[in-house]
Amino acid sequence: MNKVSNAIHLRFDVRASSLPEHIKERLLALNDQRISKDGVVIIKAQAHRSQEKNKEEALERLHEMVASIAVLPRVRRPTKPTRSSQNKRMDKKSNRGQIKAMRGKILD
Repeated sequence: MNKVSNAIHLRFDVRASSLPEHIKERLLALNDQRISKDGVVIIKAQAHRSQEKNKEEALERLHEMVASIAVLPRVRRPTKPTRSSQNKRMDKKSNRGQIKAMRGKILD
């Protein structure tokens, strides 16, 4: 039985940190349960038997969290369908409509 508590609770105050403002805003905007309402990131590491390894793991997870925020997502530019693809679509629609119109009862 392990009688020594080796778990680490890493606390990182985002607002008081020296991170750039845009990264702070994106980090606080994350919908993550590890970020408290006060803007403190709390990471608990307890996978290893030694406290030192748990500390390294907690710091690594914090670095990963900040690194994932630092990369800006690509801006999506809306595209417009080409005129040829629009014409093809309309031709298919009218053709399909004619096929369906032919399914009606034949009048004598």
